Amino acid sequence: MAENTTTLDNVKDAAGGRWERTRLFLSEVRNELKRVTWPSRKEVYATTVVVILTSLFFGLYLFVLDYGVNTLIQWIFTRFGAA
Repeated sequence: MAENTTTLDNVKDAAGGRWERTRLFLSEVRNELKRVTWPSRKEVYATTVVVILTSLFFGLYLFVLDYGVNTLIQWIFTRFGAA
């Protein structure tokens, strides 16, 4: 039964040494990067603006919400005699 199983050592031996596997990996990375569709400058600019505006909107929204809840809690504490 042990003869039929492939161990990690057998896989390493079949793929070559460490340097050969590294070279193969980098070659595959280079081939994959050639297939990538990179965004244009206009697309990057547009998505960056969307991210910045969305962050500002939610930052302002959460600030207002936090301020309102804090004011409500302080009013409740002073109304009912807490310090």
